[in-house]
Amino acid sequence: METPGSQSSLHRANLERVVRAVRLAGSLTQAEIARTTGLSAATVSNIVRELKDGGTVEVTPTSAGGRRARSVSLSGDAGIVVGVDFGHTHLRVAIGNLAHQVLAEESEPLDVDASSTQGFDRAEELIDRLIAATGVDRGKVAGVGLGVPGPIDVESGTLGSTSILPGWSGTRPAEELRERLGVPVHVDNDANLGALGELVWGSGKGVRDLAYIKVASGVGAGLVINGQIYRGPGGTAGEIGHITLDEGGPVCRCGNRGCLETFTAARYVLPLLQPSHGSALTMEGVVRLARDGDPGCRRVIADVGRHIGSGVANLCNLLNPSRVVLGGDLAEAGELVLAPIRESVGRYAIPSAGRQLSVLPGALGGRAEVLGALALALSEMGDSTLLDGSATASLPVVAPAFT
Repeated sequence: METPGSQSSLHRANLERVVRAVRLAGSLTQAEIARTTGLSAATVSNIVRELKDGGTVEVTPTSAGGRRARSVSLSGDAGIVVGVDFGHTHLRVAIGNLAHQVLAEESEPLDVDASSTQGFDRAEELIDRLIAATGVDRGKVAGVGLGVPGPIDVESGTLGSTSILPGWSGTRPAEELRERLGVPVHVDNDANLGALGELVWGSGKGVRDLAYIKVASGVGAGLVINGQIYRGPGGTAGEIGHITLDEGGPVCRCGNRGCLETFTAARYVLPLLQPSHGSALTMEGVVRLARDGDPGCRRVIADVGRHIGSGVANLCNLLNPSRVVLGGDLAEAGELVLAPIRESVGRYAIPSAGRQLSVLPGALGGRAEVLGALALALSEMGDSTLLDGSATASLPVVAPAFT
């Protein structure tokens, strides 16, 4: 047993510090590890050699500032993480290794009315299939990140009431998947994972305060404050879709009238175009037609953008983010929707907050949530897991890019 403050305990702590630095950065030179951890160059060199001999890290030649250097990354064989994203109409799963590479990824349709049992049955099958396709031992799974389209109670892990997946209300998604897979599972709502994905390697990279707005069957926001996902004490922060725009407006699924969602979500927008465009129209189709010049679709998208901008203006006045990233199918409309958003922000936001804000489309498209799930799984795993299979305390949700 290691005694606190002993030489062996100090050495163990230094091993974990190096592993943590490499895990969160993806790859670092030994000089960068020394700067990040505060350890001496000699100590870092000895630790890297020990970790390399143990198969925990890989060392490859590189250059830094015109000089030869050695790049250190976690071994691709050290383990894998799984990302699972349940959406309104899809299930997407990705497998990534600890060297931050996506090894396999697949998406398939999901019946929105499916029960949670059916959904998890399909997720388990898809996870098993993709792990088998990678050729990696199932025992190498270090953790799973799980995204669901609804609020998660922070204390109980229970999925709140949602009309998007009505058969799931009251379930504990992380517990269900953990029992099936036998590995740690960390759950968050899809908007938060989209924000995490865009934050660490997408359109939010390099900023510390942003809002990720996802417009689909519902409308949600993932909020990042000072570099961290903000969930609120009950886990329901970011429900921008239920900001009231018109007290006499349509009745929302939440029971109120005139919520932002009733003017922007697909379930309310598509019926406006169905008399002229048919009942098979989707939001993806509306965007495509708008980009091709269809006047009706352009008008609807512009109106949606102005309504979203009103909600974004409220966020600006309350939180003063430096960037808003628009995700979901609507982001593919580009300036057709972004320009009206900026117009409303300019009209309704406090001038100083509006001037500092940039509004951009998401860079990751439909992969944002599943990549955010991978990042969540990676960031929550303990560093001792890589050294001896035991777990340590969770770390802040910060992770590098998967490729």
